[in-house]
Amino acid sequence: MAEKILIVDDDLETLRLVGLMLQRQGYQVISARNGKEGMSLAIKERPDLIVLDVMMPDVDGFQVARDLRANSETADIPILMFTAKSQVDDKVTGYESGADDYLTKPVHPAELIAHIKALLSRVRTRSGQQVQKRATLIGVLAAKGGMGTSTLVLNLALAYYQRTRKEIIAAEIRAGQGTWASELNFPNAEGLNNLLTLRNGEVTRSAVEKELVRTTFGIRLLLANNRIKDFALLQNGLPHLEAILQHLTTLGDVVFLDIGNPFLPGFEKIVNACDELILITEPQPYSLKRTNQLMDELGEFGFGKSKILNVVIVNRVRADLQLSALQIQEMLKKPITLVIPPAPEQSYHAALRNVPLIQLQPDGILSQQINRLAALYADRLNK
Repeated sequence: MAEKILIVDDDLETLRLVGLMLQRQGYQVISARNGKEGMSLAIKERPDLIVLDVMMPDVDGFQVARDLRANSETADIPILMFTAKSQVDDKVTGYESGADDYLTKPVHPAELIAHIKALLSRVRTRSGQQVQKRATLIGVLAAKGGMGTSTLVLNLALAYYQRTRKEIIAAEIRAGQGTWASELNFPNAEGLNNLLTLRNGEVTRSAVEKELVRTTFGIRLLLANNRIKDFALLQNGLPHLEAILQHLTTLGDVVFLDIGNPFLPGFEKIVNACDELILITEPQPYSLKRTNQLMDELGEFGFGKSKILNVVIVNRVRADLQLSALQIQEMLKKPITLVIPPAPEQSYHAALRNVPLIQLQPDGILSQQINRLAALYADRLNK
């Protein structure tokens, strides 16, 4: 999952420029315009790092740093003081207040990024506890609905678990559009809803863990119901959703996320939180055109550049009614990671038996291709 950085500065231009620079590096950015707001966001959002100005009108950065260190919920968050105060006494006060690093404005962007990366990569201990390792968050989406993102997420998560035996989570984050509970015959699909309707501050790690369903085939699921009216919960629950994603990455080794399509409320925040993306498309001209447009937009978040973007083709019709793999690659100007063949009979019987596709015919062509994709990720992530 993308690391979250809180910028606290009363200068709007600094917030804008530094925030944009960090987003281009793949970080998730939140900002506060004064010390009190910064302290409140630090407690609520639990960022991975805080970039803190000193000269602010209400509470200065030195006091904010002291308050952060005095609060058990924020005491272990790295603090980078970024200020125009350049005197030696100022720096000494900054370090005594609890700063881990101190940079004076102006500074070259590359130097600021280097200091931030050094702080984030440092193995730190506070109160005798090591900083917890985050899971890799892999999002799966398509340029439009109906391309099989839910099916791929569920079966890829299972294939990855069978290969690695690690702690794997698959999560539906589209309130009102869940499918797994019906497909697998689970009686309760209210996990996501329960979390989105909690009060502010109640979306804790333990609350998220409580809503995960342990399946008989090894992985854990965060389920969403299929009541259309509940889709509106996402529009008002984006801070909750961000907290859910953050906590999920502390509960497993790899988290597979069913994003669906780009029309999901909070889409940009969700994508920015992902470490990697799988983009599903189909061998049809219109779908490929939409996919091309989406790839350009995802490039603004670093995918296909600094972040990995894999393109998977899902076939659902016979071969003479679709474009060839060579034609697809020419249209997308990007290599295809995998092609998944049509399997209508396997899908039908899996639905009748309420089991994932790859469990029904483990040696079938479809299962082999999904296992290949799982192997690609397992080999790279477990090096």
